[in-house]
Amino acid sequence: MLKYFFSIGLLMTVFCIQAQETTPTTKSLDKTKTEGVIPASPKQAKAKPSSATKTDTIVPIKKDRYGVRVGLDLYKLTRGLYDSNYKGIELVGDYRFTKNYYLAAEIGSEDKTTEDDRLNTTTKGTYIKFGFDYNAYENWLNMENIISIGLRGGFSTFNQELNSYKIYNTQHYWNEMPWIESGKSFNGLTAGWIEVVAGVKVKVYNNIFVGFSLRMNTLLFEKKPDENFENLYIPGFNRTYAGNFGAGFNYTVTYFIPLYKKTVKPKEVVKKEIK
Repeated sequence: MLKYFFSIGLLMTVFCIQAQETTPTTKSLDKTKTEGVIPASPKQAKAKPSSATKTDTIVPIKKDRYGVRVGLDLYKLTRGLYDSNYKGIELVGDYRFTKNYYLAAEIGSEDKTTEDDRLNTTTKGTYIKFGFDYNAYENWLNMENIISIGLRGGFSTFNQELNSYKIYNTQHYWNEMPWIESGKSFNGLTAGWIEVVAGVKVKVYNNIFVGFSLRMNTLLFEKKPDENFENLYIPGFNRTYAGNFGAGFNYTVTYFIPLYKKTVKPKEVVKKEIK
């Protein structure tokens, strides 16, 4: 009998042990939950590709002034102070009609006595020159300086007076012939030419400009006083040399009279996208 009860007790003990091994505990359940399930990571907001755009640069508004510039040639005006054989005056002017082009003109009168080896003549007359200048200088804001090249057409009316002359002596044995007083006048003489002009004008104070120019002349036509008497000096053209070429220069001071303004269109700024 004891043997029977002992067997039953042994079986119940084994059954309890197996039940404990197969029945999951709370901790094991929690561990299973934590170890068996992988939590999903939170969704992250997708970052949009940033783009930087260059904005337009603020360009100050620039207005160019248009008007008339008038003045004097100081060289001709002051030359008479140190040259007793010269008297003259020249008025100069220009008008700006586009951004870079100027209509230009000079008008003046000259009284010049020329002493040659065998001639002494006095030339009196007036002249006018008309043409244009092109400004090749790119000014900064509020600057109005000019570096120009231009073209002129000139015309002069004048008189020549033969004061005295010498007869050329082909016989070198004899002494030079003395000067012969003449006083003969030749009126109604004319001449025409073209000239290339290169110059500079700088604004020194407010509307006052100082300028300098060099000129190369080519004579197109002239009316000579006599077959044996050539024009030694032509007003506006200056002294004539061998051939039909001449040269000159002027030094001017001018005053600018503004008439109106034009707004300069700023250059377009291209937008560039930086990726």
